[in-house]
Amino acid sequence: MVEKQLLNIKDMCLYLGIGQTKARELVRGQNGFAIRIGNRWYADKRKLDEWLNRNAR
Repeated sequence: MVEKQLLNIKDMCLYLGIGQTKARELVRGQNGFAIRIGNRWYADKRKLDEWLNRNAR
């Protein structure tokens, strides 16, 4: 099975265990892991993991 590189909002919620409102706030912020394609927002999983490691302290 291929692991996704980009997580949509629903996948991001499942991955992080957060609600959709908070996930949308995170991807629309200037965190460095969000990608917008058309009207849809995605999180680059690798960059999201790096961001989590930096901010988990």
